[in-house]
Amino acid sequence: MQSLTLHAEHAALGATFLAVQDAELVAHYGDRLAEHAALRGTVGLLDLSARGRFCLTGADRVRLLNGQVTQDVKTLPVFGGCRAAFCNAKGRLVAEAFIYALKEEILLDVDPGTSAALLARLEHHIVADDVQVVDVVPYYNLLSVQGPQSEALITGTGWFPELPTKALSLVSAVIEGWGELYLVRRPRGAATGFDLFVPIDATAAVFKALLDAVRALGGRPAGFEALELVRIEAGIPRFGVDMDETNLPPEAGMDRDAISYSKGCYTGQETIARIRTYGQVTKALRGLALPADLAVLPVRGDQIVREGREVGKITSAIHSPAFGKNIALGYVRKECNAPGTELRVKTAAGAEFPVTVVELPFR
Repeated sequence: MQSLTLHAEHAALGATFLAVQDAELVAHYGDRLAEHAALRGTVGLLDLSARGRFCLTGADRVRLLNGQVTQDVKTLPVFGGCRAAFCNAKGRLVAEAFIYALKEEILLDVDPGTSAALLARLEHHIVADDVQVVDVVPYYNLLSVQGPQSEALITGTGWFPELPTKALSLVSAVIEGWGELYLVRRPRGAATGFDLFVPIDATAAVFKALLDAVRALGGRPAGFEALELVRIEAGIPRFGVDMDETNLPPEAGMDRDAISYSKGCYTGQETIARIRTYGQVTKALRGLALPADLAVLPVRGDQIVREGREVGKITSAIHSPAFGKNIALGYVRKECNAPGTELRVKTAAGAEFPVTVVELPFR
């Protein structure tokens, strides 16, 4: 398992760890509900260095990447960003990526466990191109501040002359003794949020400075379990859980912000364009309201049924601390996925109960 650079620092704060795709993450610091409250009400500090990150350099970097992803990378301004999907030839998801155009390179932020396949895929398509693909995990870590006070926190550090204003846009600043930091406006739940790409050798000092600032605003460090709660409450799918290689990007709602229908060819484009031309996908990710009195929540893969026939599957389910309700994400067939539709869930354990389709994000 790939350990976090700040493993000792997290352990000193009382962290419990978990592995996601053989990468270490902080699960929680002893109180995931308090951490969730900070992410929604004040501000929380997260170490997301388990995520993959790599750069493309060289004169042909934009052209190469543009032929591999669903978004139009050619139109990104310097210090602009976008969400995109890598697909296979049949249009099925291979990975989700957040792409940032820097001055001389393109930075990609991807889910744990997906970097190796994407690096190999990009290198395979380099023939006579002037492109170099560099894994930057050994050089940069990824920290994140999330919550309503995150903008005030970043402003208060004085590290950046100005903050990025648009979602997924970024700025950079060279800090004496630390090197160059990159700041991205990247909400990971319903509230405001920022990601910071930090040089490895400066990570401990930056984390300490951010932690002091977070505590001064009434926040606290937060782990992956609290982040999952705010993610699901916001109706944001996660690759490997709510979407995977069996899904077409539009099924997961990626047509709203991760697909360009006007760009040139890319792997999987024919299938995705055909869906848009000839009709909707046969199923789509939906929010689901569960009964309040469930003893055990459903799990990924549990069936959603209508009149005894399977019409979908659960992907994520939680008890929401923010809403005081049991909620879930899941795929439901198009003929019965309108908000307000009453369905039922059948679990692998043999339980059965009603469920209602609701709009996302949850309210």
